[in-house]
Amino acid sequence: MIRAVEATRYVTPLREGGSLPAVVEADDDGMYVMKFRGAGQGAKALVAELVGGEFARLLGLPIPEIVFIDLDPDMAATEPDPEIQHLIRASAGCNLALDYLPGAINFDPAVDAPNAELASRIVWLDAFICNVDRTPRNTNLLVWHRRLTLIDHGAALYFHHDWDSAARVAVSPFGRIGDHVLLPFASALVEADTALSARVGEDDIRRIVDTVPDAWLPAEAGLPDPAAHRRAYVEFFCQRLAHRAVFVEEAQRAHAGRL
Repeated sequence: MIRAVEATRYVTPLREGGSLPAVVEADDDGMYVMKFRGAGQGAKALVAELVGGEFARLLGLPIPEIVFIDLDPDMAATEPDPEIQHLIRASAGCNLALDYLPGAINFDPAVDAPNAELASRIVWLDAFICNVDRTPRNTNLLVWHRRLTLIDHGAALYFHHDWDSAARVAVSPFGRIGDHVLLPFASALVEADTALSARVGEDDIRRIVDTVPDAWLPAEAGLPDPAAHRRAYVEFFCQRLAHRAVFVEEAQRAHAGRL
């Protein structure tokens, strides 16, 4: 179950990435990094964040708690920055947030090199969900209490920006895996594939996809309603899992080329 909270205070913007996240306080007294539905990347970025993050959790990878967070547009009245005012008003209603990790630092591969098992499992996840944004330039990894933690999956699931490509992408290698920041450490990809693929079944895929709010799945060409969107996501990930050998082999080739 994904908990739901209500934003009570906009604390500070995080001027990073296209989603314009911010630290906010919620009615459970928790602090969260909020991703806004009204940001430039729109609701699809929230879908990717939620689905990618919940796959990470299913696979036992470290990720902050994900919550749905309700935003009152009247909160904009207390913000002096017109850009923030517009963002809040455009994001009224249900948004997404991750638990804020105070004191976390950005991952540095020269200092915080992970073991081969963890690195390989993260590489496998990112190839499975088609995450293009875990590179040396932007690792989207934090170290918190000496533990590597995954954040920001909003750039995953790139196929859902062009559903006509989804069937092809589902059975294709993930060429961008060669840019992955953890690829040099991922020497246990076969073992990761064996362990992780056993954790993902169609019921798990369906359960994760079903967590996406209907409001984030507006009608578009070929997908007239949320149910059609859900079927398309489930079909994609079932096909991706069935053809995982193609992305595992691509990752192995890319790993060998980085040695």
